[in-house]
Amino acid sequence: MVDQVKLAVLGAGLIGKRHIRHVLEEPAADLVAVVDPTSVGQKIATEAGVRWFPSFADMIAVLRPDGVIIATPNQVHVSNGMEAVEAGIPALIEKPVADDIAAGEKLIETAEAKGVPLLTGHHRRHNPMMQKAKQIIESGRLGRILVVNAMFWLFKPDDYFDMPWRRERGAGPVFLNLIHDIDNLRYLFGDIAAVEARESNAMRGNAVEETAVILIEFKNGILGTASVSDSVVAPWSWEMTTGENAAYPKTEEACYMIGGTHGSLAVPSLDIWCNPAERSWLEPFDRKRINVETEDPLVLQIRQFCKVIRGHEKPLVSGREGLETLKVIEAVKRSAAMLQRVALS
Repeated sequence: MVDQVKLAVLGAGLIGKRHIRHVLEEPAADLVAVVDPTSVGQKIATEAGVRWFPSFADMIAVLRPDGVIIATPNQVHVSNGMEAVEAGIPALIEKPVADDIAAGEKLIETAEAKGVPLLTGHHRRHNPMMQKAKQIIESGRLGRILVVNAMFWLFKPDDYFDMPWRRERGAGPVFLNLIHDIDNLRYLFGDIAAVEARESNAMRGNAVEETAVILIEFKNGILGTASVSDSVVAPWSWEMTTGENAAYPKTEEACYMIGGTHGSLAVPSLDIWCNPAERSWLEPFDRKRINVETEDPLVLQIRQFCKVIRGHEKPLVSGREGLETLKVIEAVKRSAAMLQRVALS
C-alpha cells in the first residue's frame, strides 16, 4: 500500500484549483485541507471532501500536513512560505517565489538554515520534453552551444485587460510570461551573467509593457535573445507550440531555437538539424525528430514534491532556483528602465 503524503493547498484560485484536482488524483498524495479565507474556498473544500481553514494558523492549530502547496496571491507568497518554514513543513510555492528580492532571500535563507525543503512552482522543468531537450544538449550531440533564441509572441484580446491590475506595472508579459521562459533557459544553459533589455507599450499605451526584447549573456559564454509580446497575432510561444494547456490552440511551430557547432535543436518539436557529411552552409540538412511521451508537468511536479518530502529526491526547482530566476527578471526590468546592460551578481 502506498504511504501517502498528506498535502494541504493554500489558495483556491485558478491555479490552486488545478493543484487540488491533481492532488486528489495522485495516488502518492492525500489532500487533507484547503486553506482559503473565502466562501468559494470553503465550498471547494466541501466538494473535495476535505477540511477547510481560513488561514494557515487555523490549520496548524489542529492539523499538521506533511507538505503545503502555496497558490495564494503573489504578495503573500513570502509570508505564507515563512509560516510553513517556521512550522517545519516543506512547501511548494507557486511562481514567483516572492514579489520582492530581499524578502525572498530572507525566506530562502531561513528555510535553508532550518533544513526545510522549499520548492518553486516552475512546473515546465518537469515537462518530459524539457527533460529530453536537456539530455540532448548535455550529450554533446549538438556540439558546443553558442546561441539560443526564445519567443513569446501571441495576442491577448482586449477583454483580457478589463481587469485594471492587468494594465498596471508588474502585470506585463515580462513578469507574467517571460519568467517561465527565463527559468527554462536557466535550466537548459545555466546561470545568466548579464541582460540588456528594451520595452515598448506602443500599441495599447498602458502603463505596463506589451513588448520587450532582451539580450542574454550566460556565464558559460552562450549568447541568447528573448522577445516577448502580448500584442501580436503569432504562433511562436510555449503556449501555442507545446499543447501543455488545452485552452490554447497547438501549432507545429517552435518557441525556442538552440544552435550548436554540430547541430541545432528546435523546441518543443525536438527536431535536430545537422549536416550528415561535411558541416557547411552549402551542404544539405538531415532532420531527426526525437519523440517523447507526454505527461502533465503539474502532475509530475506534485509527484516529485511527494518524493522530496519523503527524502527520496532533491527538488528539481528549489526555492533558491526560483529566486535566481526572479533576479533575472528584476534585472531585465532595471535594464529596460535604465537603457543599459545590467550585470547579475
